Amino acid sequence: MRVKKITESLRTKVYTDSGDFFGEVEEANLCDNKIDGWRIRVDSGMSSLIGGARGVIIPHQFIKAISDIVIINKAALPNPDSDFGDMSEELI
Repeated sequence: MRVKKITESLRTKVYTDSGDFFGEVEEANLCDNKIDGWRIRVDSGMSSLIGGARGVIIPHQFIKAISDIVIINKAALPNPDSDFGDMSEELI
């Protein structure tokens, strides 16, 4: 297994587990020297899926794979029809 530096993952294309292009990695959020989440700049075609936000922070546990691309669990995305409530911190 090859170990990647966080900087190698920046600007990596992000896809959902159903194969839809979602956006690009903008930065990693660290907490206690561990990756806590990933800030993703959302593709304009997918912004309607998250209520028009330009980006979202995906908790690291919802990342399925990181290599040449990043695959996220689609269940990690906020539902635009629901009240965002305490999830508003995760939208950019």
